[in-house]
Amino acid sequence: MPVDHYENFPVASVLLPPRLRPAVEVIYAFARSADDLADEGDASDEERLAALAEYEHGLDQIAAGEHPDSVLFQKLAVVISSYQLPLQPFRDLLSAFKQDIVTKRYTSFTDLLDYCRRSANPVGTLMLHLYGAANADNLRASDDICSALQLINFWQDVAIDWQKERIYLPLADLQTFSIAEQQIARQEVDTAWRELMKFEVERARAMLLAGAPLALRLPGRIGWELRLVVQGGLRILECIEASGYDMFRHRPKLGKSDWLLLLLRAIRMKAK
Repeated sequence: MPVDHYENFPVASVLLPPRLRPAVEVIYAFARSADDLADEGDASDEERLAALAEYEHGLDQIAAGEHPDSVLFQKLAVVISSYQLPLQPFRDLLSAFKQDIVTKRYTSFTDLLDYCRRSANPVGTLMLHLYGAANADNLRASDDICSALQLINFWQDVAIDWQKERIYLPLADLQTFSIAEQQIARQEVDTAWRELMKFEVERARAMLLAGAPLALRLPGRIGWELRLVVQGGLRILECIEASGYDMFRHRPKLGKSDWLLLLLRAIRMKAK
């Protein structure tokens, strides 16, 4: 799943096997702290890029078999060695975080998916490696799920991202539906906006459902965790639709009443 804030998606730590929790915590600490370097606080763009370059240096030290300078990377080196994790997903995450600093718009959906490939998909890839289930079919399905969840995050956070001077809706789609950037600034929800967001919601849902069979293929706790993650994403899309695609005034957020529904839907999931 994406490493961005997860409040709407069940991380399901209770379902995580105890033997994997320390490794997942280290990976999360790497991703969360790197994301914060790129996105939080008052640092300049140059300072943010320099801080992420230090993270890249830490990965280079691990790759070279050297003793990393920081405690975080020392722990990460142990996890990578213990589980034979590939380094590229970590590098991809840093690449995406650096891109967030300098790129505020995406021309096409293809460009946006390339960002998702590096900002979201690596987390699913690493989880599959931890579980020893990283075969080609599973990785493809995981990519579909992770990219879809990242898109769902973007759709629900249109207003928040605008405050950060970012638009993740592809500019080509805005043009197709005759939406100007200032309409986002005005938080104007009209017929054109609803048609645009209906299109984007349906595209994210199709991608999420394409990857959903992975949750049924994976055994035990990881399968149940993934079922809840998929159902959480689908529920957010329903909430966006129920709001009339007005995420400006009704940002979807799952509450206690949603969790039972997610569990029931997870139980009822069947292979198609």
